[in-house]
Amino acid sequence: MFERPAAGNRAVLVQVDFGQGSIEERLAEVALLASSAGASVVAVVQGRRQAPDPAFYVGKGKADEVGLAAQVNGADLIIFNHDITAAQQRNLERKLNCRVVDRSALILDIFALRAKSHEGKLQVELAQLQHLSTRLVRGWTHLERQKGGIGLRGPGEKQLETDRRLLGERVKMLKGRLAALERQRAVRRRARERRDVLSVSLVGYTNAGKSTLFNALTKAGAYAADQLFATLDTTSRRLFLGDAGNIVLSDTVGFIRDLPHALVAAFHATLEETVSADLLLHVVDSSSADREGQIAAVNGVLEEIGAGMLPQIQVWNKIDAGMASAEVQLDACGNISRVLLSARSGEGLGLLRQVLADVAHKHKASLAAISESREESY
Repeated sequence: MFERPAAGNRAVLVQVDFGQGSIEERLAEVALLASSAGASVVAVVQGRRQAPDPAFYVGKGKADEVGLAAQVNGADLIIFNHDITAAQQRNLERKLNCRVVDRSALILDIFALRAKSHEGKLQVELAQLQHLSTRLVRGWTHLERQKGGIGLRGPGEKQLETDRRLLGERVKMLKGRLAALERQRAVRRRARERRDVLSVSLVGYTNAGKSTLFNALTKAGAYAADQLFATLDTTSRRLFLGDAGNIVLSDTVGFIRDLPHALVAAFHATLEETVSADLLLHVVDSSSADREGQIAAVNGVLEEIGAGMLPQIQVWNKIDAGMASAEVQLDACGNISRVLLSARSGEGLGLLRQVLADVAHKHKASLAAISESREESY
């Protein structure tokens, strides 16, 4: 019989280099993820491999090293900065007698801590249940055995089957509630479209400063903090741009490298706001040494949700942390490709407002041309 060990908050981080690069940045990120979840990192174990080990992911020898690090430092939690299978998790927990958590489970735990709205809590619960459904078979194998003997024979349904059935019913109920909320969001979106209002969504890597920029532009007072996934719920506000009129600006959940697919699926309703936008402002932390990798990670998620082809302007934030100055940069065709600013100090915000006003003017002119063409066709 296999009972999972209890988990604490003293953690050992495990990072394996498969030749993907940016190892130091990845370690710094998972350390911040761990602290965001309430864990205290007491040791880090690194290694290099060509491919994951089928049984222990890191190999038997490296697993022994992880166990020794946990024992020496009094750790009761092992965090892998990778996605591991249910069998690997079971094998590691048996061998190390410590709770083992992979990257997806860690991110899901942070989302559970951050969710405040009703919709956000439903989305997180759905993602957690979908992740848990893949762990039932091997994580709790003892539940599959029916007891024998007089007075101990069950009604025929194994405990594991009961768990799976109840989990499936809960997932179905959550999907129904989220579908209703998605329909409500679609109604509000169609009302905006009838008013021909430009819709702009802020996207970007988590902790790039999206919410700080959103507050600086709209004075909305949305929650912003120097932590990962400070914002889970989409917040939309009108932004007045002088003679260009009003636009709708939306602040969305931050993306991260290797974002769990269960989260992308569960947050479909929230991410719909991004897919339906007329323009994406891709907020980039210009002070990050791994900014190119973060840009690629965000664009990967945008492709996954069907927003990869939407018009996009990069906003390089946090220039006050470096030596850059506020400016608008053009591409080879003369189109605006990048705006450098600091949302915290306000430097360059005027440039971004002017860029948005120009886009709003072009949007109105395009809609007017379409309307005129339709009238002529009649």
